[in-house]
Amino acid sequence: MGLLSNKVERNEIKPGDHIYTYRAVFTYSHHGIFVGGSKVVHFRPERNLDSSIESSSELYDPISPQSACPTFPDCGFQRPNSGVVLSCLDCFIRNGSLYCFEYGVTPSVFLAKVRGGTCTTAVSDPPGTVIHRAMYLLQNGFGNYDIFQNNCEDFALYCKTGLLIMEKLGVGRSGQASSVIGAPLAALLSSPLKLLMPSPVGVATVTAGMYCMSRYATDIGVRSDVIKVAVEDLTVNLGLAAPHDEAAREDEASNRQLMTL
Repeated sequence: MGLLSNKVERNEIKPGDHIYTYRAVFTYSHHGIFVGGSKVVHFRPERNLDSSIESSSELYDPISPQSACPTFPDCGFQRPNSGVVLSCLDCFIRNGSLYCFEYGVTPSVFLAKVRGGTCTTAVSDPPGTVIHRAMYLLQNGFGNYDIFQNNCEDFALYCKTGLLIMEKLGVGRSGQASSVIGAPLAALLSSPLKLLMPSPVGVATVTAGMYCMSRYATDIGVRSDVIKVAVEDLTVNLGLAAPHDEAAREDEASNRQLMTL
């Protein structure tokens, strides 16, 4: 992957990778976890959400109800009342290109990638742990979808790091959402300086600097309001986890079956 682009080929990704693809002519990106076998676990609003929400959600993945996939019979699998979905790689990418999210980047690299939702300074956990979280959440859900606090990128970031934001208000982990908020915020904060910097170049420089710093300040790798939460504890807190060991064993058996199909 280069400094300006995280584009990769299919044969370059590995199980446990956080991948994404752009939608609507690069307007936004949709994220997921590659679990191997040409399958991706990703997060989107539940099917029964109001249509007005679907049409107004820029970070929502607007996939119509999937027809039978010719490649994988389990493509599109999801539990009732859950937005976590198992799809084949072809259906996830559709007509777009494939990109791989970077972890453990240096602050300079993070700031150099002007567009949010491509990297983080946080370090990823081992692939086995990442896949376990993704498959566990496929069976138990990831709560309610929220554009700014709990979207597809937030899902992938949690699967990779196990980090959650303690404060429910404000911006979540998503770098993409931070960019959406950071751009107008940067322009607003830099506006008083326009009187001191009559040059358009000077104003643009200050605005760009404020934008980059607002993105960096909300990155999960540098935030102080994040905690490590086990996936089993996460679903219990959300009221989604199976209460009995027998149900948990059934979920694990179902995961193994999905992985082998």
